Amino acid sequence: MTTSEDNHLPKHVAIIMDGNNRFAKKKQLQKGDGHREGKNVLDPIVEYCRTVGVQALTVFAFSSENWNRPQYEVDLLMKLLEETIKEQIPRMEKFEIALRFIGDRSRLSSALQELMLHAEQRTANFSDMTLTIAVSYGGMWDIADTARKLAQQVKDEQIDVNQIDTELFARQISLGDLPPVDLLIRTAGDYRLSNFLLWQAAYAELYFTQTLWPEFTVKELEYAFNIFSGRERRFGKTTEQIQQAFIENL
Repeated sequence: MTTSEDNHLPKHVAIIMDGNNRFAKKKQLQKGDGHREGKNVLDPIVEYCRTVGVQALTVFAFSSENWNRPQYEVDLLMKLLEETIKEQIPRMEKFEIALRFIGDRSRLSSALQELMLHAEQRTANFSDMTLTIAVSYGGMWDIADTARKLAQQVKDEQIDVNQIDTELFARQISLGDLPPVDLLIRTAGDYRLSNFLLWQAAYAELYFTQTLWPEFTVKELEYAFNIFSGRERRFGKTTEQIQQAFIENL
């Protein structure tokens, strides 16, 4: 297996999997069938990322705001999430991928919380890649939750308030032990982040596509990677500084 550094590929890819309902309307399917079709698209995407050496893949399955959707749709999404977890555990073991979940679990059923914990524990020692599913997640919630935890540590005299900086914050926020998001992909034509990984994707390259998630393919993912590899990532520096650093490292 190659590494992302060898191929100038992203180390951490994040995907907003949008367009399931529009796919169902387009294909004149019953309500909910779009989500079922979308669930099946994930497997080849995960396998491709692992094959080319991506270290982490994080997908947006259910946002904090999705709780406002019709109850029948929320119930269906929770059922599909449970099915997905049960299906993914043996796949994660086969490909030695660690499975994680981020988000506010307090709003989930106790059975679903237990299943998520079970999946995390079963796959915790795998290191080929990390697949993270964001459930009941919002970037603003993530930042506020991290701030609350740091405030509690100050109150408990575990840390001094002056120790709090961007590096400490980055270590304690969700996915703090993984590389920052390099490439964020959103399907279905909307040009916004929708409160997803606001901190972790601060310097991510963005790839937007009109393709609906159930129609998203490995071929288009490969195209997105090619677009990424051709972009100059400056992180606040000038082009000249980047070029000079490249020459010095030859």
